[in-house]
Amino acid sequence: MIRQPHASTREIIVANSIQEVVSELRLVDVADYIAFIRLEQFGCISDIVDSAAELFFMPGTLRLGHGGEAHVGWSENPRIVLDLELRPAGATVYFALTLTALHASVEVNYIAFDMADEDPEKNSAFLEASLEQSRIRKTVTRLVSEES
Repeated sequence: MIRQPHASTREIIVANSIQEVVSELRLVDVADYIAFIRLEQFGCISDIVDSAAELFFMPGTLRLGHGGEAHVGWSENPRIVLDLELRPAGATVYFALTLTALHASVEVNYIAFDMADEDPEKNSAFLEASLEQSRIRKTVTRLVSEES
């Protein structure tokens, strides 16, 4: 696939927005990912992604795309690649999340904007704002003590 201009800037935006989700995805044993991928049980992986995403994003914002890959060999560390989709309001981001023992990385394959601007920097700013709006905000409740 042809890499879009400004992809590296947008990869940083996507990576920063899903950091907490990636931490949750790392709680799953790598052997489970390998088994689900090898047995083509992508519904199970979809459930894992949905469970991790629902803690930080509005429903439907982050989901499993077309599947994933497990790269496992006798002489290499396991590497799991998940095909994911981010769907904040006004944009769709198709990307691959790669998980290894010590690192995670994002490779944006394609971004579609509902109403794209001619200026790529404005589109990147829109993507960042839209992802921020899609996040679930933790509310802080204050206990108000009644004075007698």
